[in-house]
Amino acid sequence: MAATAEDLRKGDAGAPMVRVRNLVKEFVAPEGGLFRAVDDVSFDIAPGEFVALTGQSGCGKTTLLRILLGLVPASSGLLEASGRTVKGCDHKRAMVFQQAELLPWRSALANVELGLETKGVPRDERRRIARQCLELVGLAGAELRRPDQLSGGMRQRVGLARALAVDPDLLLMDEPFGALDAHTREGLQDELIRLHEEMKKTVVFVTHDLDEAVLLADRVLVMSPAGRMAEMIDIPIPRRRSDPERIRTTPQFAELRYHIWQTMKRLESETRRPVGAGA
Repeated sequence: MAATAEDLRKGDAGAPMVRVRNLVKEFVAPEGGLFRAVDDVSFDIAPGEFVALTGQSGCGKTTLLRILLGLVPASSGLLEASGRTVKGCDHKRAMVFQQAELLPWRSALANVELGLETKGVPRDERRRIARQCLELVGLAGAELRRPDQLSGGMRQRVGLARALAVDPDLLLMDEPFGALDAHTREGLQDELIRLHEEMKKTVVFVTHDLDEAVLLADRVLVMSPAGRMAEMIDIPIPRRRSDPERIRTTPQFAELRYHIWQTMKRLESETRRPVGAGA
């Protein structure tokens, strides 16, 4: 029987891949004072689990992802990944950005090699790994093309290959398919399902697309407009999701999507101020 999110958590309950407790991130607001982008967030992620983060724009999703990467420090709280406190970036965590952020003067192959170069991997070895990763994401034969010779979907595949090349424990993805057309987006969603099932990477995936969240994730973390964790919703669709088109048409898929949508609408209505309310 295919594994569910609950199976993953029970199977290694004593050793989460990610452990977050009472995480807070504050910024100085333009008008003065402090603004909390992330407010008292706590959760665990099991090894091999796929968690989607969703919520309204400005609710702290990307900030939380950057804290998990180590790019932005938390103001307070506990954050552990791979059993260690996160203090800055390292190769155990890799990010795929909304835009591929490729170096325009480097070929696809050389862009994928970039993280391996910073790890000090010898040239022949990093070339071998980079070629394997490009083949893995369906870009065999495109190794020598520069970014301006690639479509948007192909550039995102290069970005994914670059992240996978360093063999991270935790793969962080910030709306990587958000700027793509619907056909390309669905193709990359299907490809990501295949890669996740083959490689068993732990993934945290930010998205505004509720269909995408339900299709890809084992659990969906819904954040409130105030930067809090409003609800963690289990997606009890078994892994080995080898027929995404069929899954998208099932009553279970529609019910889960509607539940997340209702949760977000409730949060929006709870935070909307009445007309004429004071400061």
